[in-house]
Amino acid sequence: MGAIAVFAAAGRAMRLLGGDNPFEDRAVRALQGSFRHRPDDGDAVVATDPADQTGPHEPIDRVTEPLSWYSGVPQAIANGAIWCGMTWLLTRNRRSAVAPAAVLALETACFVASAALVRRPRPQGVWRPEPPHATSSFPSGHTAAAFALHGTLADLLDRHGARGARLLGPILRYGIPGAIAFSRVYRGQHHISDTVAGALLGRWSAAVVRRELLSS
Repeated sequence: MGAIAVFAAAGRAMRLLGGDNPFEDRAVRALQGSFRHRPDDGDAVVATDPADQTGPHEPIDRVTEPLSWYSGVPQAIANGAIWCGMTWLLTRNRRSAVAPAAVLALETACFVASAALVRRPRPQGVWRPEPPHATSSFPSGHTAAAFALHGTLADLLDRHGARGARLLGPILRYGIPGAIAFSRVYRGQHHISDTVAGALLGRWSAAVVRRELLSS
């Protein structure tokens, strides 16, 4: 409950101080504009260029589209289930095997509750090639799930002394989730601060699971 209250209070404060069209979105619109992405108008959710609607047409598009898809809700659930099974097969340790599902459950509960309290609208006047989810923009659930799940996978590698853990750990904890956070901002789904909050939520969730399940 404490984490929900903290994230809800932070989200409400951001709405109060920055409004629903915060200054941070100017950087996103500028980046999108540099690649010729344009919204229809101030409240647009898709671009006017036909090429934008038929598929990726520039390098960042090609990278961010699968990243954004990979971090979706069905994919996150599937990833959690797959890694629970894989961890059980490799370790035969019950605590380790339930860790991927546990961290996603914790992150999701906090995300859903805090998003319902904040009710922050999605960015306005940006290029957005996919329709947004109905949930609040704050915090970014995709980002939170990515940091939570991949952080826990890195913790599992450390706990079981897996070969290559020193190299893979930073990639899992920061590289993949950070790329997903960027994809959500670049594709107009979130304000920058939404993904920062999502990263903090995901890291906190992974820390709780590490302390309660993997450190004992």
